[in-house]
Amino acid sequence: MARSALLAAALSALLALTPQAPVRAETAVPEEVAPDRLAALSETLLMREVFAVMAEEGKAYGASIEEQMFPGRGGAAWAARVQLLYDPAVLMPVFTEAFDAALAEDPETVAAAEAFFGTPRGQEILKLEVEARRAILDIAVEEAAQVEAERMKVERDPKLRLVRELIEAGDLIEMNVAGAMSANLAFFEGMAATGVPGMPADRESMMAEVWGQEESIRSETANWLVPFLALAYQPLPEGDLKDYVAFSASPEGKRLNAALFAGFDAVSRRVSFELGRAAAQAMTGNDI
Repeated sequence: MARSALLAAALSALLALTPQAPVRAETAVPEEVAPDRLAALSETLLMREVFAVMAEEGKAYGASIEEQMFPGRGGAAWAARVQLLYDPAVLMPVFTEAFDAALAEDPETVAAAEAFFGTPRGQEILKLEVEARRAILDIAVEEAAQVEAERMKVERDPKLRLVRELIEAGDLIEMNVAGAMSANLAFFEGMAATGVPGMPADRESMMAEVWGQEESIRSETANWLVPFLALAYQPLPEGDLKDYVAFSASPEGKRLNAALFAGFDAVSRRVSFELGRAAAQAMTGNDI
C-alpha cells in the first residue's frame, strides 16, 4: 500500500448581511480532527502490521547493502544497527507526525477512510495487502507472482485491468518513484555526512546521481507493483476491487493516499540517511 502531504486550503465564504450592510469576505476556520481519532485511523489502517513487515524488508535490504558495499565486513554489528533503524517503535512516531499533519484539518477524508476501511471488507483488503507484502519477501513467491501477472495479461483477466486502474487512481507509480528518489538522496546525504572518500559532498552532484536512476527506478517499480497487487487481491471478489478503485479515485481517497505517502516519505528519508551514514562508517572501518 504503498501511498506527499496534501493539505486542503482554507475555504473562503461570502456572508451576505442585511441589504444595507456591505458584503465582506471571511476565511472559514478549518475543522480540526482530534488526535485520538487520527490515532484510531492509523489502527484501522493496520499501520502496526505494516511497520512489522517493513522491519522484515529492512533486514533484507540491509543485507543487500552489506553484500554490495562492504561484503562480509558488517557482521553482527551491522545487522543490529539495521534492526534498530527499522524498529517500528522508532519509526511509527515519525510516520504519525507527518500523516497526522496531512489530515489534521481534513475531517472529510478521515470520515471517508473510516467508512471504507472500518468495514469487514475494508479490513480484508488491508490484511490481504499486508500478507502479500510479507509473502513476496520470498523470492520464489515474487517470481511466481510475476508469472501469474503475465498469465493474467495474456488472458486479459479483468482483475488485472482493475489492478492497473487502482495504480492509476492512486498515482502509485509516480508516488513510489518520487519516494524512492527522495530516499536515495537521503542515503547519499548520510554517506556524505561522514566524509567518506570519493563521495560527492555537494547536493547538486548528489541530485544528478539520483536523477540518473529515475528510469531504472520507474521500471523496477512498475515491474514489482503490478505482480504484488495482483497477488494481494487474488482472493478478493471483483466487485470489492471495483469499489476499492472507486474509493481510491475519489478526492478523499487521493488525499488519504497523499497523507500515507507523506508519512512513509518521512520514514524512508530518516532511515535512508542513517543507513547511508552507517554504511559509510562500515566501508571505512569505523564503528557502526
